[in-house]
Amino acid sequence: MLQSAWQYDGSVVKRQLVVACLISALGAVAQPATAVKNRAPLQASAFYPLPVGSVKPQGWLRGQLLLQANGLTGHLDEFWPDLMPSSAWRGGSGEGWERGPYYLDGLVPLAYVLDDPNLIAKAKPWIEWVLTHQRADGSIGPEKNRDWWPNMIMLKVLTAYQEATGDPRVIPFMEKYFAHQLREMPNRRLYEWAIYRWQDEVLSVLWLYNRTGNPELLALARELRRQGHDWMGQFTNFVFTRRLTRPETSLATHGVNNAMALKAPAVWWLVSGAQADREGVSRMLSLLDRYHGQPQGMFSSDEHYAGLDPSQGIELCAVVEAMFSLEHAAAILGDVTLADRLEKITYNALPATISADFWSHQYDQQPNQVLCSLSRRNWATNGPESNIFGLEPNFGCCTANMHQGWPKFAASLWMATPDDGLAAIAYGPSEVKTTVRGVAVRVVEETDYPFRDTIRITVEPAQPVEFPIRLRIPHWAEGATVGGAAAKPGTYHTLTRQWRSSDRVEIKLPMRTQTMKGFNDGVSVERGPLVYALPVGESWRKLKEFGPSKDWELFPTTPWNYALSLTAPFEFEERAMNPQQPFDPQKAPVALKVKGRRLAEWQMMNDSAGPLPASPVTSKSPEETLTLIPYGAARLRVTVFPVLSTKQ
Repeated sequence: MLQSAWQYDGSVVKRQLVVACLISALGAVAQPATAVKNRAPLQASAFYPLPVGSVKPQGWLRGQLLLQANGLTGHLDEFWPDLMPSSAWRGGSGEGWERGPYYLDGLVPLAYVLDDPNLIAKAKPWIEWVLTHQRADGSIGPEKNRDWWPNMIMLKVLTAYQEATGDPRVIPFMEKYFAHQLREMPNRRLYEWAIYRWQDEVLSVLWLYNRTGNPELLALARELRRQGHDWMGQFTNFVFTRRLTRPETSLATHGVNNAMALKAPAVWWLVSGAQADREGVSRMLSLLDRYHGQPQGMFSSDEHYAGLDPSQGIELCAVVEAMFSLEHAAAILGDVTLADRLEKITYNALPATISADFWSHQYDQQPNQVLCSLSRRNWATNGPESNIFGLEPNFGCCTANMHQGWPKFAASLWMATPDDGLAAIAYGPSEVKTTVRGVAVRVVEETDYPFRDTIRITVEPAQPVEFPIRLRIPHWAEGATVGGAAAKPGTYHTLTRQWRSSDRVEIKLPMRTQTMKGFNDGVSVERGPLVYALPVGESWRKLKEFGPSKDWELFPTTPWNYALSLTAPFEFEERAMNPQQPFDPQKAPVALKVKGRRLAEWQMMNDSAGPLPASPVTSKSPEETLTLIPYGAARLRVTVFPVLSTKQ
């Protein structure tokens, strides 16, 4: 069975003990170490995530994380009963399933990415209780919890915490727990949610294997896979090709489960080495796009597969879990397409479903969202609160789980390469500090991307050192240049040189406006990683208060039912950048001017924009100039438009 980490690789734990002597167990942040690579017999990843705390957001991106710290993430445990000291995950008698671990899964990376002592102090009692209350048989968590699933989340929390602090208790703790689980699983099998989320635990199992080399961990990974849902099988013979009705739904069609599953083939490829597994993520995305795809990079699921209509919804939990899946799949496979998708979801779907002050959120967002109210919409299964902005609309899982989105994305901007270099997986203002080939290196990325197309990178090694830097060139970036030289879209452009202090590289990623055909031959508009939408005037009407948080309905104050002209040119407009909150509809840093006409027959149905009229359409209304802004800045919006006929 599983044994102590000391037997397999004592050097790992010994180094952590030395570090731990220099820092308090839950206090100051240790100097980030280098990335840990995969051990044989695991397949080699294309890139390796840097330890949590290595990459720090700057500029507007840091502003998003500060909004979290000053909003729900930083204060939710002060007034939401499920996260208060009565939580069973803090030793109380309260909620003891997934909400505490979900909250920590965002709080811990946010705390250490920001180096925020207040947030670190908030995480301390949770982490301390978990680490000091492991039972003699190795089991963990509240006594009343017999479900493997919440433990899977807490294991992710502990891996992030250990990377950030070097706490030497984590590795022996996880070894003992995994030994317990391997003993128990033949008679206490995965059930319900854990069956569909096995890949999330396999990530933690492989994380530990790469640090200890204990072969029994691979046996546990195989047992998790054996008892888990066959996601590859589901998408090899995909039968869910339309919106589902309630009797047709199951946990296999659940949106969040599918978002978590996006990493399953890539994660399992590390163990199996099978080409089919390596290709599985692309297959999953292709089928989800074909039958349920939405313009902001997600697939519809409210709360189950819901088809192509842009008035269908997608859950916030699914958004942040899809991001997490793509962060790992992009690292494992090195596929530019996956990193492109990660940016699209992050820079559109994530901010669109959270209020600009980070004090309220939706359960479901709609690409065509023209009213947020208490109403029974055309959801597959969700209730009437699903698209209002509030504390816990419809169900509280997103209230607990939403916090991981921005901090994990920020931590994933830069990764290590197998040949001891660095790679820019996604772009955003940031700073990375790590050790490259034995030399301390600081890299500063200055940019207002995705609102601007220029990225400036400054490399500051402690002494001259040669290593490669790989820069992602998105598929859409025709005419991209790196340091003035042409760079091929859809590749990682490699610069290998001896880097000296203050060496600089400028990246230009030209963004061109393009229309994407969708449901009923309607179109959405994209420019670079941003999707653009027609903002609809918003009247926020308070429903009720929960301490500092409130529930809101949003009512439209301007017309929304327009069809677009594709014969008139689109005019791009660059505006002043608001680094505190670029996703403010009143201060959007970019806009597109387009031509359109009102379409009288397109009306609301069940308090949503009615079915999109099939294009082309005709309209006798006068032509108007419409201003589109980034999707993430518009809480009421139209994103998929009917197309005007050239014969009006």
